[in-house]
Amino acid sequence: MNVGRGSVVTGQNFFVKTRGAGSNPPSRFLHQSSEAASDDWGDGSDVLEHWRSKNVRVQTQPDLTRRLITTNRSPDIPFDQSINPYKGCEHGCIYCFARPTHAYLDLSPGLDFETRIFYKSNVREQLLTELAGKRYRVSPIAMGTNTDPYQPLERSLRVTRSVLEVALHTRHPVSIVTKGALVLRDLDLLSELAAHGLAHVSVSLTTLDKPLKNRLEPRTASPNARLKMIAELHKAGVPTGVMFAPIIPYINDHELETMVEAAKDAGASWGAYILLRLPREVRGLFAEWLNNHYPERAAKVLNVLDAHHQDAKARTQWGVRMRGTGVFADLLSQRFARAMCKVGLDKDRESLRTDLFCPPRQATPDHQQLGLFD
Repeated sequence: MNVGRGSVVTGQNFFVKTRGAGSNPPSRFLHQSSEAASDDWGDGSDVLEHWRSKNVRVQTQPDLTRRLITTNRSPDIPFDQSINPYKGCEHGCIYCFARPTHAYLDLSPGLDFETRIFYKSNVREQLLTELAGKRYRVSPIAMGTNTDPYQPLERSLRVTRSVLEVALHTRHPVSIVTKGALVLRDLDLLSELAAHGLAHVSVSLTTLDKPLKNRLEPRTASPNARLKMIAELHKAGVPTGVMFAPIIPYINDHELETMVEAAKDAGASWGAYILLRLPREVRGLFAEWLNNHYPERAAKVLNVLDAHHQDAKARTQWGVRMRGTGVFADLLSQRFARAMCKVGLDKDRESLRTDLFCPPRQATPDHQQLGLFD
């Protein structure tokens, strides 16, 4: 079948060691899709092998979105605005709630999400322009709220670093969530921002079990590397916390107390957790992953997750959506509170300063704006 505009090439389920998803389901907005098939007399393995090799290679292109800063009005999210340097994420976390956003690009939330990466371009100039807007009101810019700002491509593209450079020049507060060890490259900027009360970092810690990490999050930093990230950030004076997320029943929930203790020992100051949610296509991809790796637990895990995200208030009440409701969720909350209390970790982080913000026309000579009577 020929692939026309508004189509995505899909393929049979298969396991790729360095990728999280085992398939490439089409975007929910497409009216047609295609599957790789052979025209030969053989079994078609030649075409499928070509499709597999092609679809695990990373392809990049600039993101054409006009605005860099996006705003948020959800009471469930603790920030007003954010910047997502990348669409798609090479880390390949199978549970990632951002996967369904690739459907808006007519791409698959499966392998496409991990291999078709879009990056923000002209970042410095665009950010300076937006910060200089007459209607702009300063509040912390969050990064890592959708896809990771320190995924492997950041090493060469340096989009996240460009944002931090502008933030430092304009004394603008920034908040980062990441599981990428590349964050340590930017200690120079982060430590200076933190010295002014303008930055903090949350390291995402899912498990201390490296084999499990390799299955859940194939291209992310190891558990030991993440603990080192916490220690190095803390040593550099950057306020650092931990996001224990996601907590997955019967997969990693038994590690909660151990992770809290390890994070505290590494230098973390606060912590939070999220019970796994499975929006849109993520459910099918995660169920596929469970059947590949934990077939004996698959039904049990999904049943618990479904039971704890069905209550009406769990979909509307602030904070509940991320924690769920019901017996398992309540027990998890109690366990987390006791673990945090035992080691002395805070649940809340300190607020970042907003009073130091200096608009770009004042902060950078190249973007100075003349007054009316100059």
